[in-house]
Parts: sequence; C-alpha cells; structure tokens
Amino acid sequence: MTISTLPILAMRPKASGRVRGGHPWVYGNEIQKNPDLAGLPAGSPVRLTTDRGDPLGTVAWNPKPLVVGRLLSREAVQPDAAFFEARLRQALRLRERLFGTPYYRLIHAEADGLPGLVIDRFGELATVQLNSAFADLHRAPLLAALDAVLAPTAVIVRLDSPARTLEGLALSEPEVIGTWSGPVPLEENGTRFQCDPLDGQKTGWFYDHRPTRAFAASLARGKRVLDMFSYIGAFGITAANAGAAEVLCVDRSQHALDHAQASAALNGVADRVRTEAGDAFSVMEKLAQAGDRFDIVIVDPPAFVKSKKDLKAGLRGYQKMTRLGAALVADEGIFVAASCSHNVDREAFQREVSLGLSKAGRSGRILQSGGAGPDHPVHPFLRESAYLKAEIIALA
Repeated sequence: MTISTLPILAMRPKASGRVRGGHPWVYGNEIQKNPDLAGLPAGSPVRLTTDRGDPLGTVAWNPKPLVVGRLLSREAVQPDAAFFEARLRQALRLRERLFGTPYYRLIHAEADGLPGLVIDRFGELATVQLNSAFADLHRAPLLAALDAVLAPTAVIVRLDSPARTLEGLALSEPEVIGTWSGPVPLEENGTRFQCDPLDGQKTGWFYDHRPTRAFAASLARGKRVLDMFSYIGAFGITAANAGAAEVLCVDRSQHALDHAQASAALNGVADRVRTEAGDAFSVMEKLAQAGDRFDIVIVDPPAFVKSKKDLKAGLRGYQKMTRLGAALVADEGIFVAASCSHNVDREAFQREVSLGLSKAGRSGRILQSGGAGPDHPVHPFLRESAYLKAEIIALA
C-alpha cells in the first residue's frame, strides 16, 4: 500500500480544531465512518483529513481504544524502516547532547514522534516496549531501524505492559533477539547498577527519577537513609555512593533486593547498605514503633492508581505513605515522596502529601517539586502525559 492509496480518516464538521492546533490524538467521537477502514489491521497508517478533505497528516488507526488515531506526521508518510530510522536518529542526537554515557530512555512514545513505543538503552543492549497497535504492527521495520542506528548486541522486546490491553493487544512473555545473558549493567549519576530486563519491572530500570535521585544523594553525606519501595535500590545506593553513612532499602521483592545488594557491592558500599523484604507500610509502622529515625526518607511506590476507578483508594494510599514516612524523618531531615500514577495530577498528589504531613504532625519547606528527567520529554499538547511527580521537603 502506497501513501497515495492509504485509506482516509475524515473528521466530523467542526471537530478538527484541536488537532489543527497541535494535539496528536484523534478520538472516536470526532470521526466520520468510512467502510474502507473496516478490516484494516490495527496500527495501520491512514490519511487524516478535515470534513472538507483538507489534509491534517498521517495517523495510526486503531478502532478499539478511545484514541482511534495517533499522529505520525503532519505530512504524508509511510512507517517503513527509513521512517523509523529518521526518528531514532533524531532522538539519539538529543540524548547524546543530554548524557555522556549510553544509559537513558531513547524513545518516549508521542514526545519522540513514535506513539506507544518505549526504548531504553543500556549500553550495547536495548529494551523495547511495544505498547500500541502501531508499534506492534510495525515491529519488523522498527527493529531493522534500531539495528541500523545502534547495532545493539541484544534487544529485549517487552510485551507484558497493561497498556497493550487498552489497544486490544495480547500480553506475552518477553522476546530476546541477539546475544545476552545475565543481569544488565548500567550507570547513572556516577553510580553503577545491575538490572533484570526480563523479570524486572517495565524495562528493568526507571531512568525517569535520575534528577531526583541526584538531588537526594547530594544531601546524603554522613546521613542515615531509608529507601522505601526501593525496587533495586536506585535511590539508596546512589545515596550510599554519595557518602551516606547507612542505607536501608525496603521492597516486597527479594529478587529486586538481591540486585540491590549486588549493585551495592559494585560500588564498594555493601558495608553501608542493608536490605529488608517486606510490605512497605508494615515495615514503616514497625520502624516507628521501634523509635527509629532517618535523616532522609524516600517513599517511591509503584502506581497506586492504575485506572480512574482506583483514584479514591490510591489517593488515600499516598496520604498514608506520607504520614508513615514523615514520622520516620529525624529533626531537620529530608522527606522525598513520589508518584508515577498518570491518573493522579500534580495538584491532587501534592494535596495528599500535605494532608499526610499534617497527620504526622510535621511541616517544613518544599525544596523541589520535580518530575521525570529530560530523556522522558513531554509532548507540548499532551501535558497530562507528564506522569511522574516528586516532592523533596526539608522537614522541621
């Protein structure tokens, strides 16, 4: 199918203003029915027009979710290997300006012009999340382009994100392409880690918190640090490497904590890093009962609000984690609270953090209200996709 023969997706009268203004999504209630789209594979490119036939660009078509069209270009394009290679090289040029080492998120979905695609780079290995029908359908040209741009020794394709179900895609086990075995090494903020891109969360690592981890670590020299929901110890080991006197990493997963201990050894700080497997809320309550206090407490949980129906309970969770975590902060200590729930906006999260502080009988000064690092860019017309929120507070 050539560009000139692509089916047409026409918008309803007076419905194209938002897309004309820059928004990259088309919703199902904004389009006219077209029998030519019936049977078209989900993720296929189509030509988007106004109701009068004026061209608006090329979008990826999927009739199953609320967002039926995801913008690929304002021009007529065909998502072949050359298309993907151009987008990858553009993203690579930006990341190489931002970072001196090859450890970062290379592609962050719409913000990098590739809807529903996530690529994290770990030196010579890349992990790929195909979270949209567009990315899934065009797997072959995408991987060919990735090989041309990075020539990775291995690519791990993750097909287990819940986002796939919203696109009507099946979940399945990861696929390994190339030569790889064992944990993946990486470096961030001058600290070395190892992660598991097959059995770990998402792509195995969370590059998004890079700036928040750096700021927290800059305050850690000679201090006691508690890293709750630690996963593989990114906050805690970075703090230890910056001179923290003692670090406790707490996570439900012993497998994740095993990687944390290995990473501590990589940096020569194993003697200052302890780990404990357990439920974060229960552990915080136990520490409080024992009268334990820390100079820095980080609470960075997985998403409490995975969908709108979870919002009320999730907000209570953020308030509770703040109440319990703030109670463990020593006088004039630092409290770091974070949320990766994209269904919780920044204002709502900040409100629950404030309520939690109040219930803990604490107050202080907000030093930083942050978000994801620059390798997780935000599309200027999809600001709601800025999912990550982090509050760094100096408590009284």
